[in-house]
Amino acid sequence: MKLKAPPPTRVLPGFFRVPFTVAASFSVLTAGTAVVFDLPLRDPDGFLGPSYIRLPFLLGAMILVDVASRTLLQRSSSRNLLGLAAAEFRRRWSGPRLVATSVGILTFYLAYVSYRNMKSFLPFIRDRVMDPLLQQSDRWLTGGSHPGDALQDALGTGLSAHVLSVVYVSYLYFVPLSIAAALACSRQLSRGAWYVSAVSFNWMLGAASYYALPSLGPIFVERIHYTDLPDTAVTNLQESLYRSRLRVLVDPHATDSMYGIAAFASLHVSVVFTAALIAHLVRLPLVLRAILWVYVLLTALATVYFGWHYLVDVVAGAAIGALATWLAGLATPPSAHTDQRVEQQSRTIGLRA
Repeated sequence: MKLKAPPPTRVLPGFFRVPFTVAASFSVLTAGTAVVFDLPLRDPDGFLGPSYIRLPFLLGAMILVDVASRTLLQRSSSRNLLGLAAAEFRRRWSGPRLVATSVGILTFYLAYVSYRNMKSFLPFIRDRVMDPLLQQSDRWLTGGSHPGDALQDALGTGLSAHVLSVVYVSYLYFVPLSIAAALACSRQLSRGAWYVSAVSFNWMLGAASYYALPSLGPIFVERIHYTDLPDTAVTNLQESLYRSRLRVLVDPHATDSMYGIAAFASLHVSVVFTAALIAHLVRLPLVLRAILWVYVLLTALATVYFGWHYLVDVVAGAAIGALATWLAGLATPPSAHTDQRVEQQSRTIGLRA
């Protein structure tokens, strides 16, 4: 399977035409599943307000950071700062780019919210877990030892636990920040569109993997192997997810909590693998590429070290990340013609202002 950037197009909003259609179809499937199985649909990020407020706010924040950072970098004593910011806004944020970025945010949002809901539906649709099979695969791959024990023996359970905890939890910030950076800061928007579409495909493929092989993960079925670990943000998160699981299983309509436990495959690994792979393929600076590949390795270690995932979950996560990148490359138009045309239009607008 050869991974390459997607073919050219002339229409900027078309960057997300296919990914948006797929994400919207996934949303329809999710809503239909909720109706058929009489399950509630939830907004996992509702604490920031309804989506019609949250999405424009996110777009506005992205534009503000982009324009402000570029304005400060170009600031000259001979020019008015506000005027310079206005010119930078006109240069960077033409109408077509605003439309494309808005559609990109909506594509990501539809895919993510649908993914979270389909994950929450899992125990009511596929109630049989496959953890015994995955436990056997771990023992076979390691020659009879337990991967969690092996990593804890090799790395220790002191400082390493806290470092890996920071790595694992940083994913919660990495995803939205990387999406914002891809859409707002990419010199070639097609590259950002490729990444945002690939992450969206990760959510959908990940949800499918949960239903293909439903499981809980080592920490929830063989906790004894993780009792030596100190209290960290990860162990607190595991306890929180377990309590949410119990509340949802008792009555999904009586709580705002969502079911969030599924081992196969590792979406932590798949998404960060996608980020590193696309960074490699588009030749981002070497230092950034190296950091991302190290992040992939540390994330994979953390998922096994803390018992979130079995070894095969990590392999499957990397495979999903590669597949999502390939599919997004096919579905997303690239940079060559469109980005140059839009950049030229933006410069013309800036010169006329």
